[in-house]
Amino acid sequence: MFLALAALSLAAWLGLLLFRGCFWLSGPTLSAGPQTSHTVTVIVPARDEAEHITLTLRSLLAQQFPGDLRVVLIDDNSSDGTGDLARRISAEDPRLTVVPGQPLPPGWTGKMWAVAQGLQTPQAVAADYILFTDADILHAPEHLSLLVAKADAEHLALVSEMVRLRCSSLAERASIPAFVFFFQMLYPFRWVNRRSRSTAAAAGGTMLVARRALDGIGGVDRLRSALIDDVALAREMKVAGHSIWLGHADHAQSLRSYPHLRDVGSMIARSAYVQLRYSPLLLLGTCTGMLALYALPVVIVFAATGPARWTAAVAWALMAIAFQPTLQRYRRNPLWGLALPAIAMFYLAATCASAFRFYRGRGGRWKGRAYPPKPIP
Repeated sequence: MFLALAALSLAAWLGLLLFRGCFWLSGPTLSAGPQTSHTVTVIVPARDEAEHITLTLRSLLAQQFPGDLRVVLIDDNSSDGTGDLARRISAEDPRLTVVPGQPLPPGWTGKMWAVAQGLQTPQAVAADYILFTDADILHAPEHLSLLVAKADAEHLALVSEMVRLRCSSLAERASIPAFVFFFQMLYPFRWVNRRSRSTAAAAGGTMLVARRALDGIGGVDRLRSALIDDVALAREMKVAGHSIWLGHADHAQSLRSYPHLRDVGSMIARSAYVQLRYSPLLLLGTCTGMLALYALPVVIVFAATGPARWTAAVAWALMAIAFQPTLQRYRRNPLWGLALPAIAMFYLAATCASAFRFYRGRGGRWKGRAYPPKPIP
């Protein structure tokens, strides 16, 4: 029995490595392209982001971009002085506009409502491209030019990047590379970037969108209740027949910290069950799959002997090898690859906690807001 289970796990890993879009290669990235002049408006939804907002805004205003750049920050009813900090910068640089956020209407998530208000500003209405970025992202001076050059050269409606996440604390070193690895596995970037495939995804930290394409799908109205808004936007773009691109960022990084594992767990639990469409069957399938892929080989290595043990050891080695490109991107010790089964169980526990929150009626919680504990049609 052990041998059959070990062989099943090994076959699963071989299938993933060979036939799932080479997700484990941890690419692609943006490369330099011809400089193009366009009107670009950056929309920054911000709620209680005083810790990061000054660095984020100054990095955006320092972009070496040949076109017309405007930045619109929507202060989403912050209570920590985020809006005041932004207004000080706008007094120095008129390219920055600060919009006081209106009260959140029913049926909207806070971020999508802030984005919708930003899209109504004259700066956004007149733009060729809209850059959606989070309030905790630090952009290198050449970042915007690279994004626009990519969109222009390949006629893309959406160019998005998984920004480099903070990986300093022990909790971050243990969990953040795996977060990126699992995201790549769920949405292989090569598949996302092929127009012929239905796989669609984006990463909310950096999303450059052609304004005409965005208007063509009705703006963000259909995303009003989306807790995973980046993937929802990418899906709408692909369904409409547009080409999209998703890669890894070498020119943008997140400043948000997760000092403890409980912070990472809360981040995962906020939307994991949403990702599973609130389905108990999908949750059961996820638990079964994660246990078979990650836990089973380790159990067999320590519980069995002979061919079963060695077959399971090969499966464990394959997952560790698959993790290496992502570990290298985050400059982590290769030995973290051997810990992937334990890290995966942490993510599985957080996913189950997300479902537990849902069935207790707590729904998604973020920035002091609780969202409806059921999907909105």
